[in-house]
This record gives sequence, structure tokens and C-alpha cells, in this order.
Amino acid sequence: MKKLIAIAMLAGGATGVQAGGLDRSNQDVGIIFESGNRFELSFGQVSPSIDGTDVRSGGQTTGNIAKDFNILSGALRYELSDQWSLGLVVDEPFGSDIAFPVIATSPSYGGTQATVETVAVTALARYKFNDAFSVHGGLRYQELKASVTLSGAGYGGLSGYRGDFASDGAVGYVVGAAFEKPEIALRVALTYNSKISHHVSTTETLNGAAVTAGPSDTLVETPESLNLEFQTGVAKDTLVFGSVRYARHSGTYVSPTFFNAQTGGGNLTDIEDSTDYEIGIGRRINDQWSGSVAIGYQDEQGDDLVSPLSPTDGATYVSVGAKYQATEQLDVSVGVRYTKLGDARAATSGVAQAPFADNSAVSVGVKIGYNF
Repeated sequence: MKKLIAIAMLAGGATGVQAGGLDRSNQDVGIIFESGNRFELSFGQVSPSIDGTDVRSGGQTTGNIAKDFNILSGALRYELSDQWSLGLVVDEPFGSDIAFPVIATSPSYGGTQATVETVAVTALARYKFNDAFSVHGGLRYQELKASVTLSGAGYGGLSGYRGDFASDGAVGYVVGAAFEKPEIALRVALTYNSKISHHVSTTETLNGAAVTAGPSDTLVETPESLNLEFQTGVAKDTLVFGSVRYARHSGTYVSPTFFNAQTGGGNLTDIEDSTDYEIGIGRRINDQWSGSVAIGYQDEQGDDLVSPLSPTDGATYVSVGAKYQATEQLDVSVGVRYTKLGDARAATSGVAQAPFADNSAVSVGVKIGYNF
């Protein structure tokens, strides 16, 4: 019995905004626990609705600040022997796409924008000591690029600031272990994902004019994280599964040369650590169809004052999924997720400028799997 779910990815921008800082893919390495040789291709779309009210306009709307975005990922597993297997995962682990509309009712942050794009390639190996214990690990190569524009009265003299972060590649690692009891479909897996340090060539301007002699080097670290995943059979054709993910977003400190000097060491990202919890149940209906349902929760931070570039605090969600076994080799999974985003107050210099409440996101996804 395997994990029956293949839910669409809930992610960043909105999900960096939605569910855990900049998280998009949750750095899933589940392909390494499949059987035999297998290829998977996944596509997801996230449609967030995130708007607030601006204190400077008497509580009128900021407009929707989050754009729809797509997520594409692929994974491959190859079994070398009863003990050794290899895996390859290509995904988009982190991202953001925020844009405050330039409208009269949003004077505090209108025109503020942030985009973050990453692509990662993770090469994995797994060694099974026996049917119960195994270890896994590997290297992850990641490309990152970003841009940030600060605009509006909420930023004072920094309104009109722009930072462009050129594409940079860097390497991190993955390491983990698992315990399994195949006769009851039990598996508990713990995986650590290291931070990845990028030294990014950065161009800064203020109202279009250069503010440094040339591009400067900015350290950008994507967060380290720890994923705990479990599943177990509880009845014939029925599986309970769950996960806990901790991501150390507070370690992502981005402070380019000019911005650093003007703010006394300020941080463009300013995102708190996150912990996400999920539990669900999957059931095989017949030889071709399986279904699943899951609920999830992300902790709120202690203070609801947040960065305008990530103006939510915590989240809850429900997801449903279905899997169709088309042939012995080919299967197709689909999923839908609804997320209620936590209320927060966007602030600069510790002063709330725009409360955000009653926001949500809808995610859909498709995964095609082929065994060979």
C-alpha cells in the first residue's frame, strides 16, 4: 500500500505568502521511497486572493496584491539493487510574486513589488540496510533571481527604491533516514534540507538613478528546513498519512549595500520561521480508483506585524485528491486545495500601515506517474 494522495502544490508568493515564508514545493523527496523505476511529472496552479485596507486612505482597499502562478516539477527514481536506489528531482522550492496596484486607495504601498524565482535540481541516493531501516541524501543545485521595488508613503524616503538581483547558482545538501514496516504500510521519514547561500550581483536604484558605483554582492540564503513525514495502514485499503515541516525563514537576511546603509541594517525579507502540519486519510476504492482528503495548519507568529512583501500570518487548508490507475504502468492523480490565510498587519518601521484579513487561495494540480 502506498500513499494515495497526489495533491497540487500549495506555494509561495501567495504561498510564500500563503504557507510558510517563500515555500512553494516543500522540497519533497518522496520519489525515492517509490518501488522500482518510476518517472513523475507534476503541474499545479495557485490562485490567491490577498487584499487589505490602507490606513492612509481611511481603510479603503489596497486591491489584490497577489498574482496567480504555476508550478512545474519532475522526478525520477531508478533502482540499482535491493539495497540501492537513485533519484532526481527538479522543482521550484521557493518563490514570490507580489504587486500592490498603483491606485488612489493604496497610498502606503501602492507600486510595491517583489518577485523571487528559484529552480532546483536534487540528486539523491538511498541505501536500505534491511526492510526496516534506510538512509538517504544527496546534493541540491539551485538557481535564484529576484527583484524588489519599494513604493508608497509607508516607505518614506526609500519610496522609489529598486533592487535587481541577478541569477546565481549555488549548492546545498539533503540528508535523512526512514523506518518502515511494509506489512502495515508504515513509514516514518525524516529529511533535513540545508540552507543554500547565494552571492548575488545586485543593482540598486532610487527613482531610476544609480545609488552605488556599480553592482554589489549581496548574500541571499534560502532557508534550511526539516521535514517529518509518516504513513500507516489502519484498515484494509485505508491509509493515514501526515507531515510536519519546519522552515527557518528568519535566516533569510537580505540587505543590499545602499538599503543596508539607509535602514541601519534592515532586512528586505523579514519573514518569521514557519511550522506546517498536515494529516489526512487515503482509501483505495477499487483496482483503478483511490481517493484522499487532508487538512493542514500553519502556526501563526507571535506578532501579527508582518512585511508588506508577505502580508499574511499562518494558514489553514483542506485538500481532496483522486488517483486513477490507467494501466499497470501509468497513473494520473488530481487534487484541489482551499486555503484560508491568516490575518495580519503589513508594517514598516514597526508601524502598521495596512491590515489584511479574510484572504484565501485555491490550488489545483495534476501528477502523471509512469513505472518502467
